[in-house]
Amino acid sequence: MTRALAMLAAILLALVTPGTAQAHKSSDSYLTLHADGARLIGQWDIALRDLDYAIGLDGNDDGIITWGEFRARQDAVAAYALAHLELHTAGQSCTLHMTDQLLDDHSDGAYAILRFDAVCPASLRQLTVDYDLLFAFDPQHRGLLRVEADGDTRTAVLGPAQRRWSMAAPETAIWRVFVDYLTLGVWHIWTGYDHILFLAALLLPAVLKSTGGRWVAVATLREAAKEVLKVVTAFTLAHSLTLSLAVLGLIAVPSRLVESAIAASVVAAAVNNLYPIVEKRLWLVAFGFGLVHGLGFANVLAELGLPSGALVAALFSFNLGVEIGQLAIVSAFLPAAYLIRRHWLYPRLVLGAGSLVIAVLASVWLAERSLDIRIIS
Repeated sequence: MTRALAMLAAILLALVTPGTAQAHKSSDSYLTLHADGARLIGQWDIALRDLDYAIGLDGNDDGIITWGEFRARQDAVAAYALAHLELHTAGQSCTLHMTDQLLDDHSDGAYAILRFDAVCPASLRQLTVDYDLLFAFDPQHRGLLRVEADGDTRTAVLGPAQRRWSMAAPETAIWRVFVDYLTLGVWHIWTGYDHILFLAALLLPAVLKSTGGRWVAVATLREAAKEVLKVVTAFTLAHSLTLSLAVLGLIAVPSRLVESAIAASVVAAAVNNLYPIVEKRLWLVAFGFGLVHGLGFANVLAELGLPSGALVAALFSFNLGVEIGQLAIVSAFLPAAYLIRRHWLYPRLVLGAGSLVIAVLASVWLAERSLDIRIIS
């Protein structure tokens, strides 16, 4: 019993702690390469927080990186970025030249927008990309690559285990798309802390039931699993629906509104555990708010881009990756929660305190996103 309680506490801590540092997701950069004859036009979006950690941008250490501070370090930014990116054709290096540096906002904060040209000695059909930005500091960092050539778009997720990408042959491109977007789906749910905490808030009461105004342990694991299955299935169906509609261009909602609504959904789910309004049919709550979370997933795919010739495969594999990531979380959480459901600490500490922490953290995210301010650095 003690071991199960410690295990569950560790799981909850792992879910909550990373989110206190970053309000939405882990470290990503977005690298786009557009072929124009023998010349490549590149754009590389890198989070200012990552560049600050790597080379230092915040000159006065006040937690805010201004345009002046960024401009003063532009040469260092260009040198650092280009030192961690190599482009080759037929085994020969392309020459990279920085053309512009700007600032822009993504859903998770301010990014440096680095624009550059690349002149390559051979056909771009033989292009190879070698990427190792930030891996020395953050092994969880990922580079989201998009290559546009000959009317086709190809994508990849680059990480410590896959630092090199080469232009895929047409007959194997569909498998590369499937694997890349499957990986991206798993990666996004595991680093999308707001999505995880929303799911956690719905899962916390799954091993209990409200009787006469008090929480009572469910009788069997089957009963708990049945409730969890309803919640996860409803969430899956909902976010898959809006994700597909948004990617196909049938609906469009401003990113800030979506991110604010996602934070609000986490607050609502957590507060409902503390002051139950919806005690039964939590799957309806999961479905309703899952529609909003699907728009959040769509924003990620919009930033990465989708391969024009494999749209269905990309959507399917991304959704599958999200579900695999969710099932991994459920598989870790449910057995431990079931074992300690009768312990007096579960309703008070795990459900009560856990929901309170989730509600407070999500409230901070809601304020940051809706008011465009930074509370957690």
